[in-house]
Amino acid sequence: MLAGAGTGGYVLYRADHEATVQPAAVAKPAPIVPLSIVSTTPAANASNVQAGSAITVQLSTALAPDSPMPTLSPGVPGAWAPLSPTELEFIAAGPFVPGVAETLTIPGGPQGMRSAQGQTLAQNATVPFTVEQGSTLRLQQLLAELGYLPVTFNPTTQPTSPIQELEPQQGSFAWRWPNQPTQLVSLWTPGTWNIITKSAVMAFEDQHGLKTDGQAGAAVWADLLQAAAAGQADPHAYPFVLVSESLPQTVTVYQNGALAYHTLANTGVAAAPTQQGTFTVYLRYLSTTMSGTNPDGTKYSDPNIPWVSYFNGSDALHGFDRSSYGWPQSVGCVEMPPANAQVVYPMTPIGTIVTVQ
Repeated sequence: MLAGAGTGGYVLYRADHEATVQPAAVAKPAPIVPLSIVSTTPAANASNVQAGSAITVQLSTALAPDSPMPTLSPGVPGAWAPLSPTELEFIAAGPFVPGVAETLTIPGGPQGMRSAQGQTLAQNATVPFTVEQGSTLRLQQLLAELGYLPVTFNPTTQPTSPIQELEPQQGSFAWRWPNQPTQLVSLWTPGTWNIITKSAVMAFEDQHGLKTDGQAGAAVWADLLQAAAAGQADPHAYPFVLVSESLPQTVTVYQNGALAYHTLANTGVAAAPTQQGTFTVYLRYLSTTMSGTNPDGTKYSDPNIPWVSYFNGSDALHGFDRSSYGWPQSVGCVEMPPANAQVVYPMTPIGTIVTVQ
């Protein structure tokens, strides 16, 4: 016969009326689960990760509410949030910089991530990955919006989130000024890497203290995104230089689509011609020593050459004293009267396009 025995058990009456108390079942403690990393997105050493990709960390057990979070280097604006008790996602407030080598660090050790059961990771874990390169079209759109191109970009839509800032936008390009030189117009194609785009990147690099290599690497994209967010436009006039080898030979400088200066010039002699084509000013000196080999094999070293803008190897725009100008006399360079070269020099910053024809 059974009868209640109060909380914590029950009383069993045996046939001889002697009662015994049976203990209640005791709940077993939850097993301790070591804290470990199950997976990450992207995986370690992933390449060409999209700039708007989600960053996630899957863990073996639930985290404590006050656990330290992973970090990204270089830093990206945003915050970590739980997708579930065991999975974290980085909610970015902007895109990853194209071409950048990122490192996700998941902190371990005594001060590292901590589970709800008080377990910590044994040590830091690092997950390096590389972000894909940005698109040429989006690069052109941003450069145009900031005034580094001879065209404007008129978007028909706007990004709906900061992450979309690196995605090409719908819209159209248009020439900033009417009656552009045909030599310049022929160089432009939207969405295609060309010398106008390269020259604009070099001008941007020069103004932002970057290496002027004309390559849109991670540093260029990072500064370009910051400049776009701040509306930091190119403060200079847009330059274009046309060197004509037709007699009399001349240099014509355009600024913001208008003829700004015109002067007689000398290009290279037949034995040391100035190469025809389109190039970009990449190095400049107020004054420098020029040395090399004459067509007859003798060496020359001319000090104090003024107002020098190199645009193709050793070919440069510069001043040089001659008794006359307008016909081939140099060893490949484009010479101008020193006073005229002084006028041209400030119009030909790094990134200036020079066409020789």
